This record gives sequence, C-alpha cells and structure tokens, in this order.
Amino acid sequence: MHSTRRASSHLRLIPVLGLLAALLLPLGMTLAPRATAATATAAPAADPVRIMPLGDSITGSPGCWRAVLWNRLVNSGYPDIDFVGTLPPQGCGQAHDGDNEGHGGELVTNVADQNLLPGRLAATRPDIVVMHFGTNDVWSSIAPDRILAAYTKLVTQMRASNPDMRILVAQLIPMNPSSCAACAQRVVDFNARIPDWARGTGTDRSPVTVVDQWTGFSTATDTYDGVHPNASGDAKIAARWFPALAAVLDAGVPQDPGGPGDPGEDPAACTARFRAVSSWQGGYQGEVTVTNTSAAAVPGWSATVVPAGGARLTQAWNGTLTTAADGTATVTNAAWNGALAPGASATFGFVATAPATAGAPAATVTCTAKTPAA
Repeated sequence: MHSTRRASSHLRLIPVLGLLAALLLPLGMTLAPRATAATATAAPAADPVRIMPLGDSITGSPGCWRAVLWNRLVNSGYPDIDFVGTLPPQGCGQAHDGDNEGHGGELVTNVADQNLLPGRLAATRPDIVVMHFGTNDVWSSIAPDRILAAYTKLVTQMRASNPDMRILVAQLIPMNPSSCAACAQRVVDFNARIPDWARGTGTDRSPVTVVDQWTGFSTATDTYDGVHPNASGDAKIAARWFPALAAVLDAGVPQDPGGPGDPGEDPAACTARFRAVSSWQGGYQGEVTVTNTSAAAVPGWSATVVPAGGARLTQAWNGTLTTAADGTATVTNAAWNGALAPGASATFGFVATAPATAGAPAATVTCTAKTPAA
C-alpha cells in the first residue's frame, strides 16, 4: 500500500479566508499579509517506511498475524508505514496492508541457493525486513549450519539492496506436526543458534534484531495443525513483533539509500563468526568465518579475536596470526583466501590454551575488510 496525502482541506481554507476578510474590512480591521511562498510551503513529507514480511506459509498463507500487527501499528500512531512484497493480500477478515513475501512451502536454503531474493527486493525496495523463515528447512532435517549460511546470504543481499537495511529475525514458533516427531526438538536446537549468528552478522549501520517467537507459544492451543498459527497464534506472533518493530520505527530509518557506489555506502564491510570445534582440559580448537557483507568484492581481510576467560591463541591456519600482550589476536588472510566476492566467506582455524577455570570456549570476534585500490 502506498501512502497518499490529500490537500483538499488546505484548498478549502482559501475561500473561507476571503469571506472573513469581507466581513472584517468594513469594521476597520485588517488581516495580516499572506505568508510568502517560502514560509507557507511545508517541508515535503517523508515517504512511508517500507516493511517486508519475509518467510513461508506462516508469513503468507494467509499469515493473518500481519493484519493484527498492521492494525496495532496504525492504532499506536505509526500511520506512515507500507507493508511491501510481490505477493498480494490473502484475506484475514480485517482491513490491512496485505502485501507480503511469504511464499508457502519455500525453504530459506532454496531461496538463497537460487538467488530468488534480489529480484523481490528490487521490486519492493524495503527499509525493514521482518523475517520468520526456516520452518520447512527444519522440517526437512536440513542442518542448522546450512540454514544459517542461507540467512547470511540473504542478509548480504538485503544490504546490497539497501546498505541501511534494518533486519528483524524470529526465533521460530514451535512445530509439532503429527508426521514429524523429531521436529519439535529440531526447532529448539536451531533457535538456540540464532542469537550468536545475529551478534556476528549485525552491524551498526544495518543491525540484526532477534525476536523470540518461540517462548510462550503452544502448538496445542496456538496452531490448528501443529505448525500453522490459528487466531490465538496470530495474536501472539503480532504481539512479539510489535515492540521490536516499534523500536526500529521510533529510532528512525534512513531512506533513499541510492544505488551501489553512491556516497555513503560502505565500500568494504564484513562480519566474523566464532565457533568452538572441540575442547579439552587446558585448551580448545576454534574457527572463525569471515563474510564479505558489502556489495563489492574485497581484496583482503583481517579478524580480531578476543578469547574469553584468559585463553590465548597459540597457532592458526588459513591465516597469519599475531598476538598482542593482552592476548588479543589478529589473523590476516592468507594469500589464497583474501579476495572475497559479495556474500563469499573464508574460514580460519586456531588452537587456544585456556586456564582450567575458563569455562566453555568463547571469544569476541570482529573483522575489517580491505578497501579495493582505486
């Protein structure tokens, strides 16, 4: 839905002023001079904020939580919003902006592998993406690592479309279909991975916010088939999206980012994600995956690793290791894995020593992408 603003009330004001002048002038009273065009013209109103609901049948078939969310936003003072998507409304029994990108039966891994999202982004140009995606992948027993890799690729494509994209990602609602006894636990296992993924993927310019749609949602009372929400489920989903989305709208969303290469776009950007591979008394093996999140190829990268609990990196492979006195480690790409196309990743491994009291392996990781030579 595209917001329109009517000027009819402003136009009706002119004859009223003329009548008022005719009544007052015979009494010896005068009206103040009309404001000049420069002072009377209001600043142009901002375009509506474009919000894409992205996912599968839980979002789009019919996905009536979108209707509940839309009306709550409008009734709470957010009128200048536009839900966008290449799919039309599908009913739901209440007036709302029903455009969406919830394709029934889709797997997020297929959308990533087949590069389906860029065309949909180009057609709708969202400022915010609200994503509940992966239920079909979990049902199909696809590994969490592969689903999260698809998430990362989609986020990269979102930022190529809009470097300032705001991204809200759901921890999936529970699933307990009669034909999949293992699905309930698979959702739990996958949801547990999402917060760490988001921390490694979000940036100051394009933050990723995790919204917990799992807690308090019951497949027995909030779905009609163990998977798809009923009216009670729609209300719960909308209630979880609302505060997160309202916070983004309150903070303000940059608009009209321009095309690739326009001033202000990050020429080189990346994210880094840590994973513990194995651990033992006194140490562990870890790995870090660096992903190019910019819209252009980068010629190289470096990653900073700050291990928790007093651990220190002692060796690394697939990169060159340097360690500061405080234990902060920097790993620079090897000659063969520095160049990364948009969305491409490189992984390096390392071994760290750790005190017996260090606890589970953990590290804070960041990365810097080299800027291509002019």
